[in-house]
Order: sequence, then C-alpha cells, then structure tokens
Amino acid sequence: MSVVSTDLRNVAIIGHNETGKTTLVEQLLFASNVISRAETIESGKTTSDYTEEEIAHKISIHASLASLPWEGKTVNIIDTPGTAGFIGETICGFRSCESALMVVDGRDGAQIETIKLWRHLDERNKPRAVFINKMDRDRADYTKVLENLKETFKVTFVPVVIPMGSGKDFKGVINLIENKAYLSGNGGKETVTDIPSDMVAFEEEYRNALIENAAEGADDLIEKYFEAGTLESDEIRRGLREGMDQNRVVPVFCGAAVQGSGIVSLLNFIRNNFPKPIGKLDWAKAGDGSDKEFTITGEGAAAAVVFKTTIDQFSGKLSFIKVLRGTIKGDTELYNPDVAKKERPGKVYRMVGKKLVETDSLSAGDIGVLAKSNIAFTNSTLVEGSDQKLKFKPLAFPHPIYSLAISTDDKKSEVKMNEALHKVTEEDLTFQIKYNEETKENVVAGMGELHLNMILDKVKDKQKVHINTKLPRVAYRETISKKSGIAEYSHKKQSGGHGQYARVLIELEPLERGEYYSFTNAIKGGSVSKGYIPGIEKGLHEQMEEGFLAGYPMMDIGVTLIDGKEHPVDSSEMAFKLAAKGAMKLALEKAGTVLLEPIMLLSVYIENDYLGDILSDLSGKRGRVLGQEDMGHLQLVKALVPQSELLNYAIDLKSMTSGTGSFEMEFDHYEPLSGKLADEVIKAYKETLKEEQEQ
Repeated sequence: MSVVSTDLRNVAIIGHNETGKTTLVEQLLFASNVISRAETIESGKTTSDYTEEEIAHKISIHASLASLPWEGKTVNIIDTPGTAGFIGETICGFRSCESALMVVDGRDGAQIETIKLWRHLDERNKPRAVFINKMDRDRADYTKVLENLKETFKVTFVPVVIPMGSGKDFKGVINLIENKAYLSGNGGKETVTDIPSDMVAFEEEYRNALIENAAEGADDLIEKYFEAGTLESDEIRRGLREGMDQNRVVPVFCGAAVQGSGIVSLLNFIRNNFPKPIGKLDWAKAGDGSDKEFTITGEGAAAAVVFKTTIDQFSGKLSFIKVLRGTIKGDTELYNPDVAKKERPGKVYRMVGKKLVETDSLSAGDIGVLAKSNIAFTNSTLVEGSDQKLKFKPLAFPHPIYSLAISTDDKKSEVKMNEALHKVTEEDLTFQIKYNEETKENVVAGMGELHLNMILDKVKDKQKVHINTKLPRVAYRETISKKSGIAEYSHKKQSGGHGQYARVLIELEPLERGEYYSFTNAIKGGSVSKGYIPGIEKGLHEQMEEGFLAGYPMMDIGVTLIDGKEHPVDSSEMAFKLAAKGAMKLALEKAGTVLLEPIMLLSVYIENDYLGDILSDLSGKRGRVLGQEDMGHLQLVKALVPQSELLNYAIDLKSMTSGTGSFEMEFDHYEPLSGKLADEVIKAYKETLKEEQEQ
C-alpha cells in the first residue's frame, strides 16, 4: 500500500562499530511484527546484514533499508556501518533521512566514529537523538555516559527514557513522558507496568528536567510551565518535537537491544516526534552551478534523487531513491537529464533488508527502490517529463585515504579484474580505480585497508584471478626556481622536397604556486606568423607534461616568447612545435628545476593515551602539526604531511593505536623536495627509464 507523506518518518541509524545498531534494527522490526523473530549477529540471519561479506565478518558493510509500520505511521530505517572504511554507505543514510539516531555503548560513551559522525550531522544541521545501548552489560553506566556526551558535544541532551538498573541488575526502562516502566523479558517483548517505588525519586528528578526542557520548545508552553509547574504528556511531546525539529535539543533513550528493551518507547517517540519529510529542505543545483534550497513537496511533477545503487545476484540492479516532489508509480515516465533517456519503472518497491516489497506508489519524502533501471545511477536526478529543468545536488563523499597499485599475471586476467572493479565503482562511490599515466600504474583507492582488501578479495574469489598489490608511486610535480634567461632553438630538417624549419627564442620565469602556466607573446614586427603560435604552445605543453628531472608534469611556469624566425616554404605548425619543445629543454637547464611533492592535510582522531606516540610519529614523517583539539578522552590532531610518508598510514595508525585510531586526509598543496629524497626520486625514474629502453 502507498503511504501519505505526512505519515512518513525517515531515520538513519548511525554510530561507532559494535554499538549494537544492527541488533537494534532487528528488534525494531520484531516489535512492529515485520519479522517473526529477532536474530543475532552471530546467527548470520539478521535482516539488515545479509551479504556474504557481512555474515562472514560479522559487521555491517552496506547501508540497508527496512520499512516498518508503527501505530499508523511508516518508518523507513537505514542501518549504516559503523566502521570508518564504509563511511560512504553512512552518507547515503544522511542524504535520504531527515533525522538520525546515534547509538552509543553504555560502557564507552562517545567514541571516535561517534564524534566524526556527529560532525557530519552538524554540517548538515540534521536533527538527531541518542540511544544508549547495552545497559545490560557489566560496567554499563547511564549517568556517566550522559555526562560524557554533554562534555563532548556541548549541546542540550534531554533524557526521555532512563534505565532501571544496569549490568546484571538491569530490569528495563522508564518512559518519562508516559510515566510508565517497561520491563524486559517476556519472549523479547516489553511489558508495561507502574514505576517501581524504589525508582520514583530517581524518575522524578529526570522528569522535572524533561518538562523544563520541553517547555522551552514553545512560548505558550513556557507560560503554562511557570503557571502550573508541569506539562501534560502531549504538551511535553510538542515541546520536544519543536525543539528537535529546530535541532535545539537531543532526546536521549536507552535500553538493551539484545533483550528488546527500550524498543517500544523509542518507536513511540519516532512516530510522535521525529521530523516529517514534507516541508524539509534538500538541495538542487542552480543554473550557475551553486547550491539552492529545494523544499520537499507533494505538489508538482515527480522528482527523485538516486542515493545508492546495488547489484543483487537475484534481483539485478537496484536503485534506491528518495522522492523529493510529487508521487512515483510504476507507470510514471521518468527522465534522467544526465543521459537524456526516459523509462517507466514498471513497479516500485519498499525494502526490508534484501526483500523487495511491491507498493502502489512512493509519495514525496518516501524512500524506495526501482529494479533493473537503465537510467538510474547513484547521484542521478529522475524527473517526470523531459521539460523539467532540475538537477539535485550529488552526495558529498570524502576523499580516499588509502591506495594500492594493482596488477595481474596476464592480459586476460587484467581484463576480468578491471571489468569487475569498474562494476564496484557503480555501487560504491568512495572506491576509485584509474590508470595513472604519470606512474604507469593501475591504482585503486578507498577509505582504508579493510575497505580495499574486502573489494579485492571478493574480485579474486569471484573472478578466479590473482591480483598483485603494492604501494603506488607518488605523483610528484616539477617546477623552476629562477628565470632561465633567453634560450634559443632552431629546428631544421631537409630530406628532399619541402623541409622543416622553425626558430624560437623563449624565456622562463617561476609563477606563484598553483598558477600552473602563463604564456606571453612578446614578438614585435611579426617575425612569426600568428598561425604558428598554437604550434609553439603545443610544444611547450608537451614538454611540461613530459617533465625534465624525473618525468613528472611541470607546473607554475611562465613562458615569454621573445622572438623567432620562419621560412616561407619550409615552416609549419609541427616545425614550430618541435622548436618550442627544444627551446624549453634548453631553458629548463638554466632555470633551477626542482621537484615538488604533494602535501596532505591530515586529521587524526585518537584516544589520549596515544597522543605522544602520534606526535612523535608525525615528526618522523616530516609532518608539521597545525594544532590539537581536546575532545574529552579523545584528541583530534591536524597536520600537514608529505603524501609519500602516508602511503601506509592506514596500517601504521592501526598498529600504533591498537586499531582504535581513525584519520581523514585530503590534498592541500605542493612543496619543493630537495636533497637526498629528491635524488632518490630522480634515480628511481632513471632506472625505470633504463628498464623500459632495454625491453
């Protein structure tokens, strides 16, 4: 059945790995009678972790969609991975859902990925709530974790549900809005009862704080609170709804997902208080390429964005869409402006894990699936009618942090490997494969060692090919450090008939870093015809691409064409191209040519205990620390580090921090490289050149 837009709630379940997100989703589906039994991670049968890799590794690798009904509303849940290597899947959840539920461990509080994900939410100004899980475990401490969250994030956390005990004494939760206790047990379903007498004082303290925070959600509630000293349950809900909608408060829940505890209260709150998609903002691209706000609305021709693609061995290609305007049915004619093609989907689906559930339609704000579409790709805009001038903003994925150069033992295996890896790029936009012309290597890049290894292992297994891996060569650049003075070169060739003749005089000068290239024609008197100038520039560009010291492209060079000479018969564009190339080689010999190395902006998230080791290691990697940010028991270190020192950083950091550290990096700028390190790069280039000439 189709669902009215106002009856929709879209929630991304996010959090650090092993906080119990998938188990929580399993219990939400069980409580809403979508599944008849809540499975465990160990069983390999959970609804949202259904791929071979997820079952084998017992972690979430892909974002999965599950729709469930609750008290007349439909909740679309996206269960996301908590491991940094699969952040691309989590970003799919951010884009498609109006709110997020951050799951934290009742023993550890805010962990590294908690903080990184929270920052993603802040960047998007996305409403969120927190579920403190595993209250049944030893060392679980609700009060301590709540204080840790307040200290780490400096926002207003409002407990809505509090625990009854912890560890082996954990009995269930108290819903502060309903003033009721929910006991765990009873075949995985909760039992509602009155609050135990020994918990009344504890409950009253938290309920008073809840009412006070709820009152701040609206002016009339503040007045009512000052007059009566309390609020009714519906008034509390309204205050929290408005506070959460404006991202001023963060509701806090708790429980033990493995026992099914805390589930009903969470579902009730999602139904009553989480944001509806209608009227919320998405982003489209304006005519000048800038971002502009787009309001989700049920009015007008249908429009949707494709936020995820999977290739299923049984169902084929599945395109996950978020409807941002109008309604999409099986017979709606959809048009993709990027490929200028249209099609009717035939059927539209909801999804519960890997199970497709056919539905009549998907209304504005809904999340669903198109099967075997020939026009839908991740980041595609799909519109009803080719006259619609609309393009939604693509998902913003982070830069890859780990790369490998790959090869196979023979050409046939290489073709099979490349075909399989290019299919992966259609599903996973954080994975990249490209041939590096400079280093003559096939290079794959992704979000970490685990991310790349899983992809390569799957291809090896499925395609029966052997893949060799090594660290890739760094893509250095070359430039000049001083003016060259005038360099002159004449190209002459006579072999019967028309010959070749061109004479070029140029001078080089260094430009500011990042300006790349400039060309000035300073010839006076027309000694070289204008028609030959493009040939001269082609020669200059070719020489810059070929490099001078170590075969790397050159940059930040200004060229002035001083003079030249042509022949009425023997001159040509080709002759002037070769003359310009020769003149530039001579000029480079006198211009103080130097190597440039790429410098990366590195952000490292670590526990306090490892700070000294990290700073010492960065110093040994020629890093320049820009600063540190104290985040309670965690530290964020920012530094500028040469890329050549970071090729194995994913593995180095894992070793230094016992697997707890995490990092992000992106290209920042180029800096000159000199001395022994530059000599080694030049030597390696000459040895490679010699090997190629001998083959």
